[in-house]
Amino acid sequence: MASDLRTTVTELPQSRVRVEVVVAPEDVARAAEAAAARIGRDLKLPGFRKGKVPPAVVIGRVGREAVVDDAVRERLARWYSAAIGESGIVTVGDPDITLGELPGEHEPFTFSFEIGVRPVATLAQWRGIEAPRREPVVAEEQIDEQIEQARDRLARLETVERAATTGDFVVIDYTGTIGGEQIEGGEGRAQLVELAAGRLIPGFEEGLIGASGGEQRTLDLRFPDDYGAAQLAGREAVFEVSVAEVREKVLPELDDDFALEAAGLDSVQELREDLRSRLFEVDERAVEAEFRNAVLEAAAEAASITVPDTLVDARAREALERSLHSLSRRGISREAYLQIAGATEEELIANARPGAERALRAEAVIAAIVAAESIEPSDDELLAALEQSVQPDESGRVTDPKKLLTQLRRAGRLEDLRADVAADQALERLVQAAVAITPERAAAREKLWTPG
Repeated sequence: MASDLRTTVTELPQSRVRVEVVVAPEDVARAAEAAAARIGRDLKLPGFRKGKVPPAVVIGRVGREAVVDDAVRERLARWYSAAIGESGIVTVGDPDITLGELPGEHEPFTFSFEIGVRPVATLAQWRGIEAPRREPVVAEEQIDEQIEQARDRLARLETVERAATTGDFVVIDYTGTIGGEQIEGGEGRAQLVELAAGRLIPGFEEGLIGASGGEQRTLDLRFPDDYGAAQLAGREAVFEVSVAEVREKVLPELDDDFALEAAGLDSVQELREDLRSRLFEVDERAVEAEFRNAVLEAAAEAASITVPDTLVDARAREALERSLHSLSRRGISREAYLQIAGATEEELIANARPGAERALRAEAVIAAIVAAESIEPSDDELLAALEQSVQPDESGRVTDPKKLLTQLRRAGRLEDLRADVAADQALERLVQAAVAITPERAAAREKLWTPG
């Protein structure tokens, strides 16, 4: 349900704005009634069943001020989001929110917030922007690498009667102890281990180089200080290892039989040509992406844009928080990520600042082109964009784009999609109007224009 509110936007220095928000009395009343219903679910009063206390009775019992306070806390995020949409600003960073007094009956609720917004670009002549574009190329070494990877995937392991060397595999039984006590989960039977692959704790794989089938070895090792199991980190351990077999990786011959098994082709020459074609297509896409980025960067350099440091910091922090949130959904905590990265949050934010500034400048240019060209995608264009972007869910079902468009309209998010599609169309116009030059010519210009 859309909120009934009004906004007034005041521009501030440093690409910031203040937004004054007035929530209509009717919306406040609806929020208060909903809050009373929530409170009433846990309220026990004589003569009423639990969860069936009328909102008016709840307000009379706990007081209108407490109910309205609860309502404001519950609805503030929704009102804030609605105010962003109503005011038409594109925010950067977190807001500084100031709440007004709790409203009396039949009175509006007011609050304000200050926040960074996307900087404004004054465009230079954006049509005919020159940017470097290389030719797609496939080196013979790339084809060789692909073939070797295929040979490695199709390799077989053969038991050999010799001592193990780097790159061999050994079949082992092992038991690990610390201070004479067996490590929980620290044993294995018939385990296949690749030597010098770096998958086990330091020294384990190296300690088996030179071993033969039937040999017993004792490995005195130390778990790394940053080992995943905290109870083992930094501890000294002893592993008793029994080597059952040494196996050698045998790669298939590079012949027509290999081509048939690897790709269903009749000859190695056909395989190489097939790989060349596939790699060329991949590089063509890379060239196109590089050119688009180069055009946008050149347009941003040519435009007049002021990007305050505070805005850059806010965008860099946003990027870090998005990454941390994404990692947390995969079970990686903030602390674990910082330990893996070997840096503090502030150091990561500092590293992200150059990219954040480039992104803000690029967004400002795209927004300026949207405005200059009066780009406003139609519903048919929005539908076409959804048709290209929808992906099957885990069960393989694909949401009907028309149904999704209706859902976005009902949720009040259609304008967000329209803005995204407008930005894509603006970038496409910018790229289509650009002039490709060779990387050598671009480098020569850069050298000529660089002071000193």
